[in-house]
Amino acid sequence: MNTANLEKKWDILKIPRQVQEILNTCPSYKIPGSREEIFSLAVGEKEQGVYDVSYDINGKSITEATVTKVRNGLAINYIDPYMRRRDPECMLVADDGQTDKTRFSDRFELPFENVRKDTFNWLSRQNLLVTFFSLGGLNESHGKGAMLVAPANAGFFVGGLADLQGLILPEDMTNDFKIYSVIYLAPPFRHTHFGGKQVVVHNRLNDLHEVFSYNLYPGPSAKKGVYGVLLTIGENEDWPTLHASTVGVETPYDNIITIMHEGASGGGKSEMIEQAHRQEDGRLLLGHNLITGERRTLAMGQNCKLYPVTDDMAMCKPISNSETEYLEVKDAEEAWFVRVNHIQKYGIEPHLESLTVHPQEPLLFLNIDAVPGSTALIWEHIEDSPGKRCPNPRVILPRKSIPNAVNGNVEVTVRSFGIRTPSCTKEQPSYGIVGYLHILPPSLAWLWRLVAPRGHENPSINDTEKMSSEGVGSYWPFATGRLVDHANLLLRQIISTPKIRYTLIPNQHVGAWKTGFMPQWISREYLARRGIAPFRPNQLKPARCAILGYAFNTMQVEGSLIPQWLLQVDMQPEVGTEGYDMGAKILQDFFKQELKKFLHPDIDPLGKEIIHCCLDKGKLEDYERLLSW
Repeated sequence: MNTANLEKKWDILKIPRQVQEILNTCPSYKIPGSREEIFSLAVGEKEQGVYDVSYDINGKSITEATVTKVRNGLAINYIDPYMRRRDPECMLVADDGQTDKTRFSDRFELPFENVRKDTFNWLSRQNLLVTFFSLGGLNESHGKGAMLVAPANAGFFVGGLADLQGLILPEDMTNDFKIYSVIYLAPPFRHTHFGGKQVVVHNRLNDLHEVFSYNLYPGPSAKKGVYGVLLTIGENEDWPTLHASTVGVETPYDNIITIMHEGASGGGKSEMIEQAHRQEDGRLLLGHNLITGERRTLAMGQNCKLYPVTDDMAMCKPISNSETEYLEVKDAEEAWFVRVNHIQKYGIEPHLESLTVHPQEPLLFLNIDAVPGSTALIWEHIEDSPGKRCPNPRVILPRKSIPNAVNGNVEVTVRSFGIRTPSCTKEQPSYGIVGYLHILPPSLAWLWRLVAPRGHENPSINDTEKMSSEGVGSYWPFATGRLVDHANLLLRQIISTPKIRYTLIPNQHVGAWKTGFMPQWISREYLARRGIAPFRPNQLKPARCAILGYAFNTMQVEGSLIPQWLLQVDMQPEVGTEGYDMGAKILQDFFKQELKKFLHPDIDPLGKEIIHCCLDKGKLEDYERLLSW
């Protein structure tokens, strides 16, 4: 593309002065005109080989990633296993605005302005790629545009962001397109300035939100960088972008509900928009007992039909003149960053396998082992060490390639929350006491979103095995502002949508049973089939642990009953009331630890009462009195 087309629009688009200076000074810059051009640039001149993405670090060439051209796209692999997952501590704030996040100057004990200047100087010496997009996807009309400035050899990174947020060419920009945010990509700074660590710095200026991405893994550097900018917009305009997948579910009997599934990384968001994985004989494996080896299956002839809406980022902007008491959401992305660690061999997820083996257009694969000219297979995960698979293989799927994907706003009927749970027995108690499905009153649903446990064996981030929190709405790791403001925002949202039903669903384990993601797949089928009718009095009972709301006495799917001990974990002989109560204490203590940080002078008075109810070991009826449903 003729770069003069851009230069003529610099004043109209209000391209920041510092960006203009970089582009005026750099040896060359290119504005790719299409996705195909970006993919071609990503492999340099090595059409048939492996392209090394390398940088000069103090006179030594260091390869950060390799790009392999395969039949169905590009396979990206990082040399350092640390770079294959998101570091939960990577985000820093550089400005002086209100924030509860770690400031750059506090961690590194130097002003960010010096590093900012170093970044601009480094970019000014590189051949660059420049792209434009609209925050929240191509169909977002708030006029908040953004741009990426990246070194030319990072074409795969540029392509990933172009897929996730769309690609807008200068000649297609409307008059209301203004640059609200700029992402600057400078991968060598991971080594030269930050000791090899992933670092992403947000710098909120008066008229511009700058994001400095100092590593090449697009999770924190592109996808979550944009997420942070959207959350900042929401802070100012009083609406959130929730960390959630959303799916319309149509039963064989033509009943339709829409489920939004929220949760920390690994909480089952992508899995909620997948069909349930079946055994070779077509049955569903409810779980197998880790102590006795017993297996329980369910025969279900026909799945519900799925209409995916969002995979990870759900914009919840208020709709003008809307009188609905449900939540209205739309996708904030043009593509989905799908984790495929649970697909260990051919045949586990035929639908996703077909989409990726025979895609409509080339795809980007991350942490997938492939050689030049082969077909990248989503079950061939790169190994972090001999015999140890990378837990975070990914594929970026454009929405337009996903059958039945829904565009625009939808009304959410059920908001579920997912948590990865370890096994629990009386000998080794844990917080894995969550039954297959729980019903939460709104006040407890709010508390679960404040705490947002990260859970067991998280595959998406570098972290320890201890239980930890992702905080408000589970999107807190990406937000730039204050905890209390987001807590209040989520509470107002819950109050204003009184028709929503709230559920809690575990994955991986239910007590002593290994279940994988089957609880949410079964719960999705069950909730869709029964619709939004009230539950019968004998169908639910208060869970033994009040934080878990209501447990089910009975749950029937297509004529088959789910065993009661999968609904109420204290009924499992391997757990019993003794193991359950020790697990409940672990969960309660964790909630108390995390909720105390929300007792801020600015917390909503009702929110303060709900938090104190938990700190004072309130009963289920106490939560219900505080917020009716």
